[in-house]
Amino acid sequence: MNTQLINTQKINWQTITKQQQKDALARPAIADNALLSTQVANILTQVQKQGDKALFSLTEQFDGIALSTLSVTPEQVTQAKLALSDKRLKAINTAYEQIKRFHSAQTSEDIFVETCPGVRCTLKTEAIESVGLYIPAGSAPLPSTVLMLGVPAQLAGCKRTVLVCPPDKKGQLANEILVAAQLCGISEIYTIGGAQAVAALAYGTQSIPAVNKVFGPGNRFVTEAKKQLSQQVAGFAIDMPAGPSEVLVIGDEKANPAFIAADLLSQAEHGSDSQVILLTDSEALIDKVATELKIQVAQLSRREIAEQALKQSRLILTKDMAQAVEVSNCYGPEHLIVQTENPQALLSELRNAGSIFVGAYTPESAGDYASGTNHVLPTYGYSKVISSLSLADFSRRYTVQEISKTGLSNLAECIIELTDAEGLDAHQRAVTIRLEGEA
Repeated sequence: MNTQLINTQKINWQTITKQQQKDALARPAIADNALLSTQVANILTQVQKQGDKALFSLTEQFDGIALSTLSVTPEQVTQAKLALSDKRLKAINTAYEQIKRFHSAQTSEDIFVETCPGVRCTLKTEAIESVGLYIPAGSAPLPSTVLMLGVPAQLAGCKRTVLVCPPDKKGQLANEILVAAQLCGISEIYTIGGAQAVAALAYGTQSIPAVNKVFGPGNRFVTEAKKQLSQQVAGFAIDMPAGPSEVLVIGDEKANPAFIAADLLSQAEHGSDSQVILLTDSEALIDKVATELKIQVAQLSRREIAEQALKQSRLILTKDMAQAVEVSNCYGPEHLIVQTENPQALLSELRNAGSIFVGAYTPESAGDYASGTNHVLPTYGYSKVISSLSLADFSRRYTVQEISKTGLSNLAECIIELTDAEGLDAHQRAVTIRLEGEA
C-alpha cells in the first residue's frame, strides 16, 4: 500500500505508526514566514499612510494595470448585464434564489425572558453596519462567491456592503461578478485586490470609507493581511481563518469510484496547495479510484494544478467505517462527502466538518454553487471550532435588561452577597442606594 499513482499516496491506516498517521493528515504548509509577514506589513503601512495613492501604485505593481479610477460605475454594471447570455443570467439568478431561500430561514427573532418578577432580559440581533466582501479573481471570476457573501449581507440588512475584486489586464471586473453584485443590492464596487484591498477596507482611504468586518477568501497575502489587520485595527473583524481548499470522501465497497475521483479532482483543481483525501475500508475501491484519477485528471483544463494538489493527497485504507469516521473527525475537513450504502447511519457520528454532502448524488460542486448552503467554510481543521458562514456572521447580538424596583429588591440579596464575596463595594452600593429610599 506504499505505491503511488500521479503522486497520490496510498496508505494502510493499520500498518503505520501514530506519528505516521499524524503526518498523513497534515495539511500542506501555509506560508507563514517572516518574509511574508514583512511584505504584507509594508503594504498595509503604505495604504494607511498614502490612501488611494498607494492603491493605484500597488495595483500597477502587482496586477500590471494602471487604473484611472478605483470604482465601478452603474453604467458598467448595466453593460455587464447586457453582455451576458440569457443562459448565463438564468444560472446566476437560479443560484441567487437557492442561496437566498436557505439563508432566509436563518433569520433570528429577538428573545424576551422575565428571569424573575420585575427583571426583563432581552437578546437582540442587529445587522453589522458596514461589511466588505473580498472576491478573488485569479484564473477565473467567482460570481458564486459574490452570491455566498452578498446574499447573507443583503438579508441581514447591512447598511453598507462594499465589494472589492482584483481587475483584469483591462482594469475591469468580469461581467458575472458585476451582475451577481447587482442582484445582491451591492452598488459600491472597487477594482482592487490583494493585501492592499483588505487594508483599504480596514483603514479607509479617500475613496473607500472603512468597514467594520471583511469577508471572503484570498491568496496568502490576503489571508496574512486579514490576520494582521484584525489584530491592529480597533473594531475591525474578519470572517474566519482561511487556508487552502480541502475535501475528504468516505466511501465503502458500494461507492462509485468514478464519482469519488470526480469529487476529489473538483477540489484539487482549486489550487496546487489544495488537499483531497479518501477514507475507505475497501482496498478494491482505492485501486479503482486511483485508476479513475489517472483517467480523469488527463481531461482537465487545469490538469497541472490538480496533479500538484494530488502530491499532498491521500487514499487511506481503514479497518472499517467506524475507523473512517474516527479519522475524519480527527482531520476536520472543510468539505466532507459520504458515499456509502447507508450514509445516514454515519451522519450522527460525524462531528467535525464545515459542510457534509450525503449520498452518491450530492457532489461538493452543488454546495459550491446552487444547493443553497454557503461555500465559505473553515479549513485547516478549524471546522472543529468554527461554523460555516451564515446569516449570523453578518449580525451582532447584544442584550438589554430592564428592572423594576420590585425586581431589584428580588435580586438584592444575591447581588449584595456576591459583591461582598468579591470585595466590590461600589457595585454593592449601586444596588443598596436605590433601595434605601425613593430615587
